[in-house]
Amino acid sequence: MTPSSSWSGPFAEFGCVVTESAIDYNGHMNDAAYAQVLADANELFLDALGLSVSYRERTGCALYTVEMTIRFRQEVSLGQTLRGESWLSSHDAKRVGVHTRIIAADGGTVATGDTLYLHVDTAAGGVRPFPEDRAALLAEVRTCHADSLPAR
Repeated sequence: MTPSSSWSGPFAEFGCVVTESAIDYNGHMNDAAYAQVLADANELFLDALGLSVSYRERTGCALYTVEMTIRFRQEVSLGQTLRGESWLSSHDAKRVGVHTRIIAADGGTVATGDTLYLHVDTAAGGVRPFPEDRAALLAEVRTCHADSLPAR
């Protein structure tokens, strides 16, 4: 998925159905479940960028989450279908920012999240710059996403 045309809008491949384990005593999705849905949507996006488990296996580097901000917009109930849209909101030599919107079947936004990741060499135990190929792809995707990134 590296051609510019494939990144013209948000990455929108994520979907899930809310299970009973995500429901709290009020009958709505609990706080941790919102975080898990955002993390799962982001992981799928990072995989499409070539920065997930296969990247770690190949390079020994991985993205570590260092910050996540969640905005709760709408209650979610058991059995609801959710989908995610993710944008590359920022990047530099060692960091990636992802903005994600979780949407209900009726089109309402149930949550938004902003997550900051650091590029870590797991063997050396330190933050390192992205290799040239990933840095180039991140720059390309960020440029493509700049016009469609929603206001927070």
